[in-house]
Amino acid sequence: MPLGAMVALASPAQAAEEATATYTKVSGWDSGFEGKWTIRNTGDTTINGWTLKWDFPSGTTVTSSWDADVTGSGGTYTAKNKSWNGTLAPGASVSFGFNGSGSGSPGNCTLNGRPCDGSGGEVPGDTPPTAPGTPTASDITDTSVKLGWGAATDDKGVKNYDVLRNGAKVATVTGTTYTDSGLTAGTSYTYSVQARDTADQTGPASGTVTVKTSGGDGGNPGGEYVNLGYFTEWGIYGRNYHVKNLVTSGSAEKLTHINYSFGNVQGGKCTIGDSFAAIDKAYTADQSVDGKADTWDQPLRGNFNQLLKLKKMYPHIKILWSFGGWTWSGGFPDAMKNPAAFADSCYQLVNDPRWKGLFDGIDLDWEYPNACGLTCDTSGPGVMKTMAQAFRAKFGDQLVTAAITADGSSGGKIDAADYGGAAQYLDWYNVMTYDYFGAWAAQGPTAPHSPLTSYSGIPQQGFNSDAAIQKLKAKGVPASKLLLGIGFYGRGWTGVTQKEPGGTATGAAPGTYESGIEDYKVLKTRCPANGTIAGTAYAHCGNEWWSYDTPATIAGKMSYAKQQGLGGAFFWEFSGDTANGELITAMHNGLNG
Repeated sequence: MPLGAMVALASPAQAAEEATATYTKVSGWDSGFEGKWTIRNTGDTTINGWTLKWDFPSGTTVTSSWDADVTGSGGTYTAKNKSWNGTLAPGASVSFGFNGSGSGSPGNCTLNGRPCDGSGGEVPGDTPPTAPGTPTASDITDTSVKLGWGAATDDKGVKNYDVLRNGAKVATVTGTTYTDSGLTAGTSYTYSVQARDTADQTGPASGTVTVKTSGGDGGNPGGEYVNLGYFTEWGIYGRNYHVKNLVTSGSAEKLTHINYSFGNVQGGKCTIGDSFAAIDKAYTADQSVDGKADTWDQPLRGNFNQLLKLKKMYPHIKILWSFGGWTWSGGFPDAMKNPAAFADSCYQLVNDPRWKGLFDGIDLDWEYPNACGLTCDTSGPGVMKTMAQAFRAKFGDQLVTAAITADGSSGGKIDAADYGGAAQYLDWYNVMTYDYFGAWAAQGPTAPHSPLTSYSGIPQQGFNSDAAIQKLKAKGVPASKLLLGIGFYGRGWTGVTQKEPGGTATGAAPGTYESGIEDYKVLKTRCPANGTIAGTAYAHCGNEWWSYDTPATIAGKMSYAKQQGLGGAFFWEFSGDTANGELITAMHNGLNG
């Protein structure tokens, strides 16, 4: 979780407090679990406010919580009381819960700065340790690196050091050296160190050092096939998903490409979508990819600066700026009245000197040329080829790609534009093989939103991934220029009594951000899959019916992509995955297994 940890400072009135905190694992599933902390006032003084801190080992994270405000940084988690449960009279207790991923158990627990078992300890409020010296690397091999650093200082004494790899804690040591092993050959890793004193207070992180292990084939660590993910600009707000999450989830090393979405198309030009998110937002050290905070006077901040740091750590990743999307496709028809000027404006923006070296090309997401999406376009079937030709002429050797319809029906959207003719100028198509069916048909019938193949009773012929792929091939698009689309979310109805597809409904199922749609990371526990059809999964729980892809169905879809000779796969979008990136891992393993 990319939020800064908070250190609890007790007032003098709290000095006589006595309390304990105990942890219980309530339930577990696959790689996840539900945990509960219970805080009890064992003294004779009322407690007015509590702060609980604990560590989880690398690979174990908190994904959601309730009845407390929980934040985390580098494997250390801090829970603070809500406004209504912070006061504990002598003998009273309060509990809060959370969901997590991984299999580790909590350690180094403190409550209001004292050990959670009530054994006493240092009085809270003393000075945390200083930052250790920036680590240096030696003895670098294909799979290991030795680190050493200068000691931190503290008024009560330094107890140990947390070693952070790519922002996540991988070890706690008492000395000032550590050998990190089990690494991947030819891969870059960034390290920093934090000191912990005898009161279990954690000091600031050291400077960072980036180390690349030896070996590797010098090719693409992400694999032979394209494995591309969309990073949404607005995800940094309510979804609290940042570039650093690509590192802490283990996803970055399994990717080949990122599409940054979305830039706008307006006034015949490409323009920035949200300039605050893209170039202005200031990141603190614990939120930043490399552990270094932004400063007020640096020339570039925001997502763009974080992505540049990501590329430095993972130089195999290529990043494209995607323009349009469902909401901002309306500007394409006007822009295409002068294709050369349109392409030039986009080239100048993508290659702006302020973010030099960030983007490796452009992705054009027009939904849909010569067809209806949010609005209807009547530019004619040749507009797609004309656009692709203009952008290739301007962008030269840079990547030029397009996200396109997957409507394989007779006379459907694929038939509306010359995708075959445009393909010669493009590196690949992101074929959006999802959102075929959903609760916009409020009464159903229920149907999987991303079927790989047709099936008996499918509501619309041609609305499946294979139909789209075969139609595009028939129009002359090389298979190697087609990427299969995967949605990291589900679509669902409510008022459904039938488990199998084809049932009636009364409307859209509730979702966190929008009715009828929910992230995989939520659905996997809220409404676990209990059936499969046409190469994807579905779930019936209570009166809700959902469809979504799982690691198992993704494995099948990746096998299909390889059998068809496709160039790889892509997904929408990162924040729908679990904290340990299980869907991205399934795509990577499926494409490269």
